[in-house]
Amino acid sequence: MKIVKFILSLLFGLMFINSGLNKFFNYMPMPKPTPEQMKLFAAFEEISWLMPLVGAVEIIGGLLFIFPKTRALGAIVILPVMVGIVLHMVTIDKSTQGMAIAGILFLINLWMIIDNKEKYSALVK
Repeated sequence: MKIVKFILSLLFGLMFINSGLNKFFNYMPMPKPTPEQMKLFAAFEEISWLMPLVGAVEIIGGLLFIFPKTRALGAIVILPVMVGIVLHMVTIDKSTQGMAIAGILFLINLWMIIDNKEKYSALVK
């Protein structure tokens, strides 16, 4: 089980590192956005600091998520981004494949949070 957790954490972390780096270097092609997505992306562009911030959080969270010692912190750092991804998929994108990937990533994130719940106890006392 430890090896499965490490492999899933490594893949999860690498996906977020890749996504974060893409926000800075734009090297991955994007499918043609819908008109609703175009409005959303235009709004994001109006807030010039938003995408670099999200990219930095994804890179830092992904790196933290990979290593067992910092995984609990990485899971919490990535959680708001993960919630945003899931909400985007449910409300705007609605592609079955996108929802499935987002759902699996969200479940992995929740698993790591639950698995490390004792590390958070001091925060909620």
